Amino acid sequence: MSIQTALGSKFAGELIGPDDPGYEQARRIFNGAIDKRPALIARCTGPEDVQAALAYARERELVVAVRGGGHSASGYSCCDDGIVIDTAPMKHVQIDVERRTGRFGAGLTWGEFDAATQEHGLAVTGGRVTHTGIAGLTLASGSGWLERICGITCDSLISAQVVTAAGRVLRASADENADLFWGLKGGGGNFGVVTEFEFRLHPVGPIVYAGMILHPRAAAGALLRFYRDFMAEASDEVGGGFSLLTAPPEPFVPEEGRGQPAAGLIVLYAGDPQEGERVLAPLVEWGEPWLKMVQPMPYTAVQQMLDPAHPWGIGYYAKADYMHELPDEAIDAMIDKVGQAASPFTGMHLVPLGGAFARADRSTMALEAPNVPWYYMCMALWMDPDQAEHETTWARALMQTMRPWTVDKAPPNFISKDEGPGRLRASYGDEKFEQLVALKDKFDPDNVFSLNQNVPPSITPG
Repeated sequence: MSIQTALGSKFAGELIGPDDPGYEQARRIFNGAIDKRPALIARCTGPEDVQAALAYARERELVVAVRGGGHSASGYSCCDDGIVIDTAPMKHVQIDVERRTGRFGAGLTWGEFDAATQEHGLAVTGGRVTHTGIAGLTLASGSGWLERICGITCDSLISAQVVTAAGRVLRASADENADLFWGLKGGGGNFGVVTEFEFRLHPVGPIVYAGMILHPRAAAGALLRFYRDFMAEASDEVGGGFSLLTAPPEPFVPEEGRGQPAAGLIVLYAGDPQEGERVLAPLVEWGEPWLKMVQPMPYTAVQQMLDPAHPWGIGYYAKADYMHELPDEAIDAMIDKVGQAASPFTGMHLVPLGGAFARADRSTMALEAPNVPWYYMCMALWMDPDQAEHETTWARALMQTMRPWTVDKAPPNFISKDEGPGRLRASYGDEKFEQLVALKDKFDPDNVFSLNQNVPPSITPG
């Protein structure tokens, strides 16, 4: 019996096996350090295809991986010998401009999402790299340049269409399957395959005042202290972040700075561009930067700024945490530690919180996002495989260095396999974690969806 016959005549998508053309490309994910070979990749066009693929996998007791944009840092969006349910073909968009809402297929990337919504001057807080999928970020992270004015991504989620482990197609919202809706807002892919998201959209752009400023690393300490104090008084419209990075060897960087340790700012004002120029002037005019490219620009261009530093197939290992304070001692410690990284792609990024992020009702979501002023992301990235061990060891050491000032919580997407289940539970807190376990018991008691930051059912299957 052929796979097509076994899946049923209703399967409308594409099936790719190890012997098929395109298999090598289809199995690859963003993290080039992950090399897995699934038995089958089912590229699904809608919920019916997902139902068929799930039934096929369950009948044969195959491991199931779910892939949207393929950005899972730990490689959960692929598997060895099992089946990958790939939602990438689901790219439908339906926007109600008057109501400022929209329905979006789970296979969209943030670049595709932004292009569609910006035609109407609308947006949702989205990923900082455009080839990130909307599904994974919405379900288990939600951070982006707009979080101070729009909140994290799941704050804007109105409803979701979900295919459960049992093959049921459900709509989850505040009024329908409300417990599942709560779990989807931060609980990751534990409860089913989301095939469609409905978002409340926000007026942003299409032109914003924004850009990038790059200083020599020697200025990092003074710059970050200034930025910290500036953001303490900033309005919700001010977004962006601070980075410790290596200046790219690109023509737009002055020759003396190319390939050198640097300190950078991404600045964004998500309101009137003329007001943004006035508000952001202190950051733009501070110090003697190598370059400052800040001007009115499309919001979509802001979203693309970090793409060159995150090429598809790069080795990737991440650490993250929320910071309850950013004293001078923490600033000096992180600058010293970042200087010990070897890869020119590796960096550390500090994101200012507050605003709409601080005002979010945490009881409406599974995600536990502490109301603190800062969030850091340590990104160990490498193209040279020989640097992998050094960069991952460095990232772990940096996390330990930052412990005195952190909350010891992270969004699930930034909890790596080597941190163990205790870190995941601590990030949700005991009460929310037990609620998630109860949802797992209800919607996936056999832990079909185990390739994720896994919340196990209360009784281990088998």
